Amino acid sequence: MALPVLEHLSVGQEVGRREIAVDRARLVRYAGASGDFNPIHWNERFATGVGLPGVIAHGMWTMGAAVGVVSDWLGDPGAVVDYQTRFSRPVPVPDPGAATVEVVATVGAVDADSRTARVDLAVSTGGTRVLAKAQVLVRLA
Repeated sequence: MALPVLEHLSVGQEVGRREIAVDRARLVRYAGASGDFNPIHWNERFATGVGLPGVIAHGMWTMGAAVGVVSDWLGDPGAVVDYQTRFSRPVPVPDPGAATVEVVATVGAVDADSRTARVDLAVSTGGTRVLAKAQVLVRLA
């Protein structure tokens, strides 16, 4: 697979798209890896008791899963210079079953002088955007 070339990018160009499934087992594994054992991510009764629609995915899992689309496109996760977002809605994870997070990555800006591009991520589940202003700054050779 050829690595992206800055001169071949244009604003509005889609550079990646993916659907990512997350189930309760994945949340438990993520909790173990991250150390985030907040019961809103595994206990239905607790989650609904604090006003959530049910168990929700970790925000940082959602953020990390979404940027994977960009790092895979780049072929080099080290080319990610900056990544920022706001968490706008939770990702409810049913039991049984899984939630699907849809990610679409498009070029938002290109800066030839600094050899960087901004990649904007549209991240949603069930048609509802879950990350707002998700932007990844990448540096290309």
